[in-house]
Amino acid sequence: MSDTAQSILETVRRVVGDRDGFVPLHEPEFAGNEAAYVADCIETGWVSSVGAYVDRFEKDLAAFTGVGHAVATMNGTAALHIALLLAGVKPGDEVLMPTLTFVATANATAYAGATPHFVDSESETLAVDPIALERHLAATCEMRGDQCYNRQSDARIGALIVMHAFGHPAKLDELVALCARWHIPLVEDAAESLGSSYKGKHTGQFGLIAALSFNGNKVMTTGGGGAILTNDPVLAKRAKHLTTTARVPHRWNFVHDEIGFNYRLPNLNAALGCAQLERVPEMLARKRVLAQRYEEAFAQLDGLRFLSEPQDASSNYWLCTLLLDRADVVVHEQVLEALNDADLMARPVWTLMHRLTMFANSPRADLACAEDLAARIINIPSSPNLVGPPGSGQ
Repeated sequence: MSDTAQSILETVRRVVGDRDGFVPLHEPEFAGNEAAYVADCIETGWVSSVGAYVDRFEKDLAAFTGVGHAVATMNGTAALHIALLLAGVKPGDEVLMPTLTFVATANATAYAGATPHFVDSESETLAVDPIALERHLAATCEMRGDQCYNRQSDARIGALIVMHAFGHPAKLDELVALCARWHIPLVEDAAESLGSSYKGKHTGQFGLIAALSFNGNKVMTTGGGGAILTNDPVLAKRAKHLTTTARVPHRWNFVHDEIGFNYRLPNLNAALGCAQLERVPEMLARKRVLAQRYEEAFAQLDGLRFLSEPQDASSNYWLCTLLLDRADVVVHEQVLEALNDADLMARPVWTLMHRLTMFANSPRADLACAEDLAARIINIPSSPNLVGPPGSGQ
């Protein structure tokens, strides 16, 4: 084991303390009304995609994020798929997105019949680099009327997806301005950033539309689940229609006026979400304590840094992240091996999208920074229970 791997292992152990057994990367925590609300669904029989908890969850989620409308979906990928359709993405379009993202971003684009067009990230936020993107657009794209086109492929640029990596908000002011200049709809992949804000405003409000995820490893969970966020009431109404198989409301008849999707979140999952959302502020507070402890502990080590929230942003620290000072595949693997061998779950960033077989021929910008980051990023245990149970003060 290298000195770097040994030092990181010892530091993580010191921060998380003595733990029996395996320490997950991020595990769910059920310490509130989860069991009571789920039991209520079972007792009343309202367990599927219609029920009071679905309506309540959407209302509570909109209030928590400050957005005008929230539409609950069966998972975050479904939310992103519908968000792209509502942003106007059509078959044959290209959708700009970071290569440094989870595969759902690219998959949702493919579901819409569009092609991912991969762009680079920057090292402060790990999100889309607005300067590099502007340079790439100027070199490869042109305006035809009020639409942006790729000169090389002749495809329309249907949208830009910005993903807030590990809960750290992207440089949204710059990206919003860039999209306005190039007439490109902005879609926020906010799957990881519930509870994160940029200049005092919750993520998911800067683009035309956004998607959230409530997978079991997120800040809060509904088991599976996601949501569409928008401030546009027309888009919100259409999102609910499309995700409910495009059924025309009627007391008993089943009439569908277009091809829709069976994407609604079941009431059973929404009940879990209502209880979890009640506890999000407290869980976020403990996650920030954990991040602060990591940051202070790793400040003593050379050769790496703890990824802190970007300037002008407040991060949820969904995943706590280390960045090696330089790309070193050998050291990177040694650190991951040492932590996982010690039952401290750690992982690298996802395989970059342009390296996946199904997207290998997709258009791309210069991806030098993302390539470099992929050999430097290490995610370490990030669960709120690592600083004690609710109210413990640990």
